[in-house]
Amino acid sequence: MECPHLEEAVKILAPPTIADTKTHFVCAVCNTEKNPWICTNCGKIHCGRYVNGHGKLHNEENPNHSVCMDCESFAVFCYACDEFVINDTEQGHLDKLRRHVVQLLMRVDTCSKHEHCDENSENKSSQNRTQLTLRPKVRRNSTESQENVPISKRRNSTETQENDPKRKRLKKEDRISRPRSSGLRNLGNTCFMNAVLQSLSNIQQFCGYIKQLPSLEEKSTKKKHITRKASKTEEDILLIEEVRKTLIALWQGTKGAISPESLFCVIWKVVPRFRGYQQQDAHEFMRYLLDRLHTELLSLLPYPNNNSPFIGPKGKSTIVTAIFGGLLQNEVTCLECRMESKKHDPFLDLSLDIPPQFSTRSSKNKEGDPVCRLEDCLSSFTELEELEASELYMCSNCKKKQRSTKKFWIRRLPNVLCLHIKRFRWQSYFRVKLDTFVEFPLKDLNMNKYVLNNLVTNEYDLAAAIVHHGSGAGSGHYTAYAQHDGQWFNFNDSTVTMCEEQTVARCKAYILFYIRREFKIPDYFNGTSHR
Repeated sequence: MECPHLEEAVKILAPPTIADTKTHFVCAVCNTEKNPWICTNCGKIHCGRYVNGHGKLHNEENPNHSVCMDCESFAVFCYACDEFVINDTEQGHLDKLRRHVVQLLMRVDTCSKHEHCDENSENKSSQNRTQLTLRPKVRRNSTESQENVPISKRRNSTETQENDPKRKRLKKEDRISRPRSSGLRNLGNTCFMNAVLQSLSNIQQFCGYIKQLPSLEEKSTKKKHITRKASKTEEDILLIEEVRKTLIALWQGTKGAISPESLFCVIWKVVPRFRGYQQQDAHEFMRYLLDRLHTELLSLLPYPNNNSPFIGPKGKSTIVTAIFGGLLQNEVTCLECRMESKKHDPFLDLSLDIPPQFSTRSSKNKEGDPVCRLEDCLSSFTELEELEASELYMCSNCKKKQRSTKKFWIRRLPNVLCLHIKRFRWQSYFRVKLDTFVEFPLKDLNMNKYVLNNLVTNEYDLAAAIVHHGSGAGSGHYTAYAQHDGQWFNFNDSTVTMCEEQTVARCKAYILFYIRREFKIPDYFNGTSHR
């Protein structure tokens, strides 16, 4: 959105302290390096609202300091508007500040490389340290090997700390809590893509299958020979191959964040509507991504290598439908002759309305008001409803359009139940967001009462959640929560942080991913290992 507060809130053109080129941004309050934001009015560095929230606190104490810039993705946010900013001042202050921050980071990276190449120049790096708002960028990884530590330092540290039980306990806890997955850099309003990829990457059976696929580029070129003069068409470009490479890079764990540029370029080529740097809808992107992966896998199967356990027989099923695919039963009943018509529709996700009694509320519930639960949304989806006069049903028995009722049943549930909470709706000529809090279970979601013919256990546990922050449909910011090895993590573009279950339970979820406890897929989709 275009922010009206820039002229009064944007004053600086460069970070105030850039003399020490061997430093990175840290919060002036808590000294953390996670998710740093620079105030465009005074130049102070504070952490984002999803770390310790000192940037927001700084704005509350200084109302005119409402605009800040992310020091990693260079996105600009206004606390007064509660939205990301797309415009600039007439003098271009934000663009100039962005360039100075980029130059500073480039100088830091260059200096870090020189330090790595010259291990004997330790005394040089200990001089001229700046303590105001910057400090050395040192990766603190307690599980890190000491191979790159000088021998003298290694001996001192081991002699004094080897038998320290407190340090051993901290090392063990840090090793357990450290996320193996990397973050994804924001390439310019690409948080919608990052949140979806991080959620899918933490669904073990799906990610494991995609990662261990053989390279599919050769299959594509063999299928249709492309000369030097000819260029690849949309049909020749494989999205599945770029997704495979991205998931592999995510779980290598060698980098704090990776850049999904190649994947984003492929998406630009195959989906014109996602071109540019405008904010996109995460649910629409997820649906397109899964549909495209399913279509590509169908066209590539069976793979020539018959020994590969990760390629199934050619048909209508792929790993996408085996994990996310379910079946709905749509029952329409004529109110005149009581004739029933049943239709079966496959689905990869269910879009749930927030019931009317909850959707008219403000974002904050008043004390004593009932809380909207996920079960309320599911019940609203499956309840019997009478079709409006504009939707009269053509009855095959009456041979004319009649009033009728409609009801949805879930005939077959998927292994991963993806629930999309419809938070955006049209009001006059604008899309508005429903900021209603929907309470959802982290464990023990029982779907039995919504399913026909309950022959198996239909209990689910939450695996991931995508959240939209902000009030606008075409703006705001997406983050994701996902569980890995029993621990919850928050994925905010480049930043991956550990979080508590209570934090996840309090979020206003937009998309929820539930995994069935009795996870069953055909044998030809089962690999020996997933990660």
